[in-house]
Amino acid sequence: MFKIFKNMKPYWKSIIVIILLLIVQAFCDLSLPTYTADIIDVGIQNKGVEHILPEKITKEEYEYAKLFMTEQEAKDWDDSYKADGNVYERTQEDGDTLGSLDESLAVPLVLNYQMSAVDEETFKEYLAQAQGADPAALKDLSIEQIGQQSGMKLETFVQEKENDDGEMEEMTCVDMRPVFQGMMASGQMNQDSVMQMRESMEKMVDAMGSSTMQSTGVAYAVHCDELAGINIDNIQKSYLWKEGFTMVGFAAVSVACAILVSFFAARIGAGIGRTLRGGTFKKVLGFSNAEMNQFSTASLITRSTNDVQQIQLVSALLLRMILYAPILGIGGVVKVIQTGAHMGWIIALSVVVIVGFVGLLVSIAMPKFKAMQKLVDNLNLVSREILTGLQVIRAFKREDTEEKRFDKANKDLTKTTLFTNRVMAFMLPGMMALMNCITVLIMWVASKKIDDGVMQVGAMTAFITYAMMIVMAFLMLTMMSIMLPRAGVAAERIDEVLTTKSTILDPESPAALTDSKGLLAFHHVNFRYPGGEEDALHDIDFVAEPGKTTAIIGSTGSGKSTVVNLIPRLYDVTEGSITLDGVDVKQLRMKELRAEIGFVPQKGILFSGTIASNLRFGNTDATDEEVQNAAEIAQATEFIETKKRKYDSEISQGGTNVSGGQKQRLAIARAIAKNPKIFVFDDSFSALDLKTDAALRKALSEKVKDRTMIIVAQRISTIMHAEQIIVLNEGRIAGKGTHQELLESCEVYQQIAKSQLSEKELKMGMHGKEEA
Repeated sequence: MFKIFKNMKPYWKSIIVIILLLIVQAFCDLSLPTYTADIIDVGIQNKGVEHILPEKITKEEYEYAKLFMTEQEAKDWDDSYKADGNVYERTQEDGDTLGSLDESLAVPLVLNYQMSAVDEETFKEYLAQAQGADPAALKDLSIEQIGQQSGMKLETFVQEKENDDGEMEEMTCVDMRPVFQGMMASGQMNQDSVMQMRESMEKMVDAMGSSTMQSTGVAYAVHCDELAGINIDNIQKSYLWKEGFTMVGFAAVSVACAILVSFFAARIGAGIGRTLRGGTFKKVLGFSNAEMNQFSTASLITRSTNDVQQIQLVSALLLRMILYAPILGIGGVVKVIQTGAHMGWIIALSVVVIVGFVGLLVSIAMPKFKAMQKLVDNLNLVSREILTGLQVIRAFKREDTEEKRFDKANKDLTKTTLFTNRVMAFMLPGMMALMNCITVLIMWVASKKIDDGVMQVGAMTAFITYAMMIVMAFLMLTMMSIMLPRAGVAAERIDEVLTTKSTILDPESPAALTDSKGLLAFHHVNFRYPGGEEDALHDIDFVAEPGKTTAIIGSTGSGKSTVVNLIPRLYDVTEGSITLDGVDVKQLRMKELRAEIGFVPQKGILFSGTIASNLRFGNTDATDEEVQNAAEIAQATEFIETKKRKYDSEISQGGTNVSGGQKQRLAIARAIAKNPKIFVFDDSFSALDLKTDAALRKALSEKVKDRTMIIVAQRISTIMHAEQIIVLNEGRIAGKGTHQELLESCEVYQQIAKSQLSEKELKMGMHGKEEA
C-alpha cells in the first residue's frame, strides 16, 4: 500500500488541486439535498414563502397580530413594517434577522392565526375562560345568541380543519380576535388576561412541534399576503425557478469538478504507469544474466504490463474515490447533524452492517486475489513457450499435449477469476438491498416524527439522500479495499524488480582506455554461476591479440559460451581477472567496454524494422557504404540484392521472414558495421554452409586484419586456420596452440578432429606439423 502512495509523490501539486476540486464537488453534492428539501417544504408546501412575517399585511390584520404579543415582541413587529395606506409593507429583508424574528414571533403569530378560525366548541371554551364563566352555561347557546348577549356581532364560516383523528372535515368556525379586542375595549379583559390565555394556549401550540409551528406560521403569512393583494402563485413560481436554477448551477459545478478530477487522476495514473514501465524496462536492461535468471521472462513481461496496469488503474481510482469518500462522508455527517432529525443511529447502524457485509466478502475472496497474479504469470509462461516452440511442437506432434497444458493453466486462472467474480457479484445486489432497507427504516422513523410535527417531508427526503451519500462513501472505501490488495501485490512485484541490485555495476572511479588496441587477456579466471555448487570454469588463462584469431572449441557443456560471456561482463569472474589493453574490465564503464566489442550470439536475433536499421543497431551513424561493406563481408549481399527494396526491406519481429542462415549473416554484419576492436563470434557460423563459412572467414581475415577475433565453434573446419585454438574440457583448458600443434599434443582435440575430419585431412594436418 505504501509503495502505491510512494509512486504518487512526484505529483503532489496535482494531488492538492484534486483535493481542492473534490472539496468543491462535495460541497455542491451535499448542497443539492438541502435545496431539494427546500423545494418540497418551502416551494411546494409553503407556496414559496420562507418566513412567517408576511411581505404585506392589511391594517386590520396588522393590529390583530399584536393581540398576543409582549411589549418587546410588539416593538420588533412594528420595527419590521411601515404603513402604506391601508397596507403595511415589511421593511426587514435580511435573512438572518428574519430567521430570528421567525423564532421570537412564532408563538403570538401562530396563536393569532389559530384564533382567526376557531371551531364552535373551542370558541365557547376560550370565551368562558376569558369571561371567567362556566363553559356549560354557553354549551346550548348558538354563536349568534352569544354575540347578542355580549353586544357583538359574531359571524360564522365553514372551513376544513383537522379533527382529533387527524382527518380533514368541514367545521363551523368563528374569528375570535374581534371578540378579544371588544372585551379588552370594554374592560372585560386586560393584557394580563390575554397573557394568561397565551400561556395556556402555548402548551397546545408547543405540542405541535417546531416543524408544524413553522408551517402554521408560514400559512399565516400566506393568508396575510393574499389578503393584501399579493399573487402567491407568482411568489411560488419565482421561488421554484430560483431554487431550480441554483441546483442546476451546483450540479454544473459538481460535474465540472468531477471531469477535472478524472482528468488529473487519469494523468497521474498514466504518469505513474509510464514511470514504472520505464523504470522497470531500464532496470531490466541493466540486469546481468544472473538477475535475468532470477526472474523468468514471462514474469518480467507480466510485471511490466499487467502489474503496472493494476497500479495505474488503482492510482487513478484512489485519487478519484478514496480521497472523495472521506470528504463526502464527513460532509454528509455534518449535514445530517444540521437537519436536527436525531436519526444518526440509523447511519451508524448502516455503516456497521455494510462494513461487516463487505468484510465478509473480502475475507472470502482475498486469498484468491493474491493467487491471481501468479496464475497470470503461469499462463504467460505457458503461452510464450508454446508460441516460441511452435515448430518443435508440430514436428513432434505434441499439439494435443500442449493444448492440454495451456488449457490447464487457462482453467486455473479462469476458475480463480470466476470464484472472485462470483463472490463479488453479491456486492451490488447486497448493497442495493441494504440501501433499500435503510430507506424504509428512515421513512418509518421519520413518518412518526412528521406525524409528531418535529420533521417535514423535505427534511426526511434530505436525510435519506445524505444517508445514501454516507453509505456510498463507505461503499467506495470498501470497494477499493478489494482492489488495493491486488494492486499491492503488483506493487510488491514491481518493487522487487526495481530494488534488485545488479551484481555487475560500473566502478565508482572508472578507468579509461587511452589507446585501445583490442588486446584481451584472461588471467587465471575461475567462474561459478550464481547458486552453483562448483565452478563452471577453472584457471582459464590465455591472451587474444589484435590481428590474430583466437578460437575456442570443446564438447557441449565444456564452458565455451561461458568464457565469451565474461568478456562483455554478462557475468563477472569469480576469481582472477580479464584485462583489455592491460586494464581490468571491471574498472571500465560497461558502455565503454561494450563499445569495443562486436558480439554475435549463438542465436541470431533481429529486431522489427528494416535490414539497414538492424545493421545500424550498434552504430547508428554508419554510412550506407559502411553498411553495404559489412553485409558484403558477412556474405549477406547475395540475398539482400535479390530483394525488391534491398536494404530497406522489412524485417518482421524476431526475423521470422528470413532463414536461419540469412539471420546469422545479418547478425554478423551488424557486429561488423559497429567497427569494434574485438569480435566475439559465439558459435555464430553453425547455420552457415561450408562454402559460405569459408568465404566469410576469408573476407574477415582480409578486411578486418587489425581486429582481435575470438571464435567459438563446433566445427574444426571453421577454426583450423586460427593462430590460437583453446580447447576446453569440463571448464578447463585441455590444450592451447595451432591446429597442427593440437593434433599432435591434445587428446581432446584429436578426438574432436577424428569425429569431423577424414584420415587424409588428419594426415595433412600432422604432415603440416612435421614440416613446420
